[in-house]
Amino acid sequence: MPIDLTRLKNLFGGKARNTRITAPAGERIYAIGDVHGRADLLEQLHDMIARDAQARGWARNRLIYLGDYIDRGPESRRVMALAMGDSPQGFSKVHLRGNHEDMLQEFLRDPRRASAWLNMGGDAVLREYGVPIPSEFGHEDNLIRASSQLAGALLPQEREFLLGLKPCYRAGGYFFTHAGVRPGVPLDQQSEHDLTWIRSPFLNYNKDFGAVVVHGHTICNEVEIKTNRIGIDTGAHATGKLTCLILETNKRWLLQTGHELLTAFAPP
Repeated sequence: MPIDLTRLKNLFGGKARNTRITAPAGERIYAIGDVHGRADLLEQLHDMIARDAQARGWARNRLIYLGDYIDRGPESRRVMALAMGDSPQGFSKVHLRGNHEDMLQEFLRDPRRASAWLNMGGDAVLREYGVPIPSEFGHEDNLIRASSQLAGALLPQEREFLLGLKPCYRAGGYFFTHAGVRPGVPLDQQSEHDLTWIRSPFLNYNKDFGAVVVHGHTICNEVEIKTNRIGIDTGAHATGKLTCLILETNKRWLLQTGHELLTAFAPP
């Protein structure tokens, strides 16, 4: 797919320039947005990341997944396997929890309270695990049965992966989480619910959070760049665009399926 360089320059603020916000010295961070069952795109992006890291030379490469591995797309299990696995090799990994993993866990704990998950993409997960899909408003016994069957179908390593997901991660001047943060609350005192679910109070806030927040959760047509946050959920399950933000010292650039290197950028 050809890249509209003029559009990208306008979007990312034109010529790249230095910024005060930095990643830890000697470290290169690759942050991946919401995957939602698109294992095909994650495989492509892993390959692009490996090539990018090799071309740029030595650094401590860290791969951060911003959550929402599952639901909507057809291959949630394979996405989890890819995220758990050693592709790309030589990277340390940080796995963050998204609201869709949160909903799955709640469905396993109490399906009567979490049945809405079925209409938010959870039906794709049940289908993949061979579990008959009950109606969100169906009889409680059907919901409980589906929850029990899903629990039995999860592999031990999948269950361990889901239980081990983290709510956030801090690296230098950047704070990584799935949904965002609550304005006015110190970053080290944020609630896990806000980190996983928040929208409007975070998205509408234009002041400093104490770090640049890198997040997914809220779909945008293009990467959303603000002075205080960077949103990289580009709706991969529907658009085919899975996005990776790369950070090294005071530099930033993007990789995206369907493109190669997009551009380097700094916030306006």
